[in-house]
Amino acid sequence: MNTAPSISLNSLGLMAAGGENPALSGVEVDSRRVKQGTLFAAMPGSLVHGARFVDKALAQGAVAILTDPAGAQIAGDAVRAAGAALVISEQPREALARTAALWFGAQPKTMVAITGTNGKTSVSTFVRQIWIEMGLEAVNLGTTGVEGAWAAPLAHTTPEPITLHRTLAQAAANGITHGAMEASSHGLDQRRLDGVTLTAAGFTNFTQDHLDYHETFEAYFDAKAGLFARVLPEDGTAVINIDDAKGVEMAAIARARGCDVITVGRDGGDLHLTAQRFDATGQDLRFVWRGKAYQKRLELIGGFQADNVLLAAGLVIACGADPSEVFDTIPHLTTVRGRMQLAATRDNSAAVFVDYAHTPDAIATALAAMRPHVMGRLVAIVGAGGDRDRAKRPLMGAAAAEHADVVFVTDDNPRSEDPAAIRAAVMEGCPDATEVGDRAEAILRGVDILEPGDALLIAGKGHETGQTIGDDVLPFDDVEQASVAVAALDGRLT
Repeated sequence: MNTAPSISLNSLGLMAAGGENPALSGVEVDSRRVKQGTLFAAMPGSLVHGARFVDKALAQGAVAILTDPAGAQIAGDAVRAAGAALVISEQPREALARTAALWFGAQPKTMVAITGTNGKTSVSTFVRQIWIEMGLEAVNLGTTGVEGAWAAPLAHTTPEPITLHRTLAQAAANGITHGAMEASSHGLDQRRLDGVTLTAAGFTNFTQDHLDYHETFEAYFDAKAGLFARVLPEDGTAVINIDDAKGVEMAAIARARGCDVITVGRDGGDLHLTAQRFDATGQDLRFVWRGKAYQKRLELIGGFQADNVLLAAGLVIACGADPSEVFDTIPHLTTVRGRMQLAATRDNSAAVFVDYAHTPDAIATALAAMRPHVMGRLVAIVGAGGDRDRAKRPLMGAAAAEHADVVFVTDDNPRSEDPAAIRAAVMEGCPDATEVGDRAEAILRGVDILEPGDALLIAGKGHETGQTIGDDVLPFDDVEQASVAVAALDGRLT
């Protein structure tokens, strides 16, 4: 990883408009971090163009500026007056991604990326768990940070390129040879992954989410398709869930580029599930890999977990592993943090689960998947985030009403919006639900009504340890709250 001013602008594949070729000491996208000798990437933003901060970057020692034509119009004169190099790119985010990759210069040898509306965290975590079970040094990167044989925090599911490649280089320096990362639609749209060298890429599913950012389903799909149309190398392998209608399109996009394709599903495919048998603690799976049948125990709740596990297995196989060895790891896989996680069990054996489901499809999938494991009632606690896709709120309520016996509507992360207005929108889809604004109280009330054989799903926040209200992030952990509620109601608190 480069820490000294020994790399020139041209050696990073960048050409300045005036022919300058300064030696660089670093690459930054945040003007506050710029030091003497830095290349500052002034990217277009949703609210303000990064070129507005060029004066500050130059004052702090920036010797080169990477931006787009609009940024050059804003800051070009200041850059020239300072004698700095001005690099203008029609695709500045892609240029930044490839620059960051060259600057940091290392990543785990084998990398895979997973996109889709739901399941990215689970699949990437299962990929990492399989690799570790096989004796490999592996991590997964995404919503839950960097986890595995080496750990580090991340602020975003798919970090901006400088943070991403700094993290990948640090992982490689710590002996990590295998990495699985989530590819969010935002990250793909903003070209954050374009400098990552992938061996394989996976697709889980496609349902409504993030229309506040992408505005249309077509734009949302195109962003995700970028993983196969642009980022995955032509000699890479695409692992596609073909049960999803959009999976067929993704497979076609990958094949059109010359990529190998492994199909995964329930209704056919190279790797397909043929039977599931559920019980209170997990499920038995029967599946077929290219004509050969296998049966394995999976100690996880939820039928959809099998889909995620098989997609993960397909990705590991795509990276060259022996299929039988991969399948032998399935009984050892454990719950992904915040994904259908058993948070607590009441003295009457009623179970409380926490899941990150925050879309209509995810809520429906999670509840439907729990049903075969539950002998009594299925209780759901749902809410919707503020400053996000508003159209999905009543659909989330409707999904909960359709698949649960009892529904509580509460606050998620209201952010800058009125929490009551968000709850009202969710309630439109489940008018018979009980509205409880305070999330801790909603969890307590949900736990309180559990009878023997019942199960409670607390949906929405999953692994999160804070609740965003206005500009404040208050400590809040669904798993912790569930444990406290169970302990209080069952008299375990001393």
